[in-house]
Amino acid sequence: MAGASTSLHGQRILLCVCGGIAAYKAAELVRRLRDAGAQVRVAMTDSALHFVSAATFQAVSGEPVRTTLWDPGAEAAMGHIELARWATRVVVAPATANTLAKLAHGFADNLVTTLCLATTAPLTVCPAMNHRMWLHPATQANLALLRERGAQVVGPEDGPLAEGESGPGRLAEPTAIVAALPA
Repeated sequence: MAGASTSLHGQRILLCVCGGIAAYKAAELVRRLRDAGAQVRVAMTDSALHFVSAATFQAVSGEPVRTTLWDPGAEAAMGHIELARWATRVVVAPATANTLAKLAHGFADNLVTTLCLATTAPLTVCPAMNHRMWLHPATQANLALLRERGAQVVGPEDGPLAEGESGPGRLAEPTAIVAALPA
């Protein structure tokens, strides 16, 4: 990352990608994290797979991508617990309103939410959603609860949204996410 002062050397970042159109930006985030010196592994929700393939993330991370709790090979050795222990930081980007609600209330009904509940690593969430969803009192309450528990929140940005509307809800740019992470 030319010109950036952020160095993530030695950090093991677990990037959790949730389902939303902003998932395509997460591939660039992997590249930017690696450029900053981090080792990156990726976990994806089922919904994220509707927007970007696991093969994309495997190519940019150089690591196998986890997409389910029900992978017999990985789970024979409790792979989700190993992955949760491996991470020195967990970044959820894009973090959908659904996933933020699940994290705030301790749900563990998919690989991403289970990993977030099973890790002791610091959590960074990078929200991305329609501006009405972002501004909804339930979403704001969930974010307040996550912040109270120590989660770092990066974004969202204000601007044009995928459905043609405009307002707060855009995923922060990958360079901004990397810059916000503690070295």
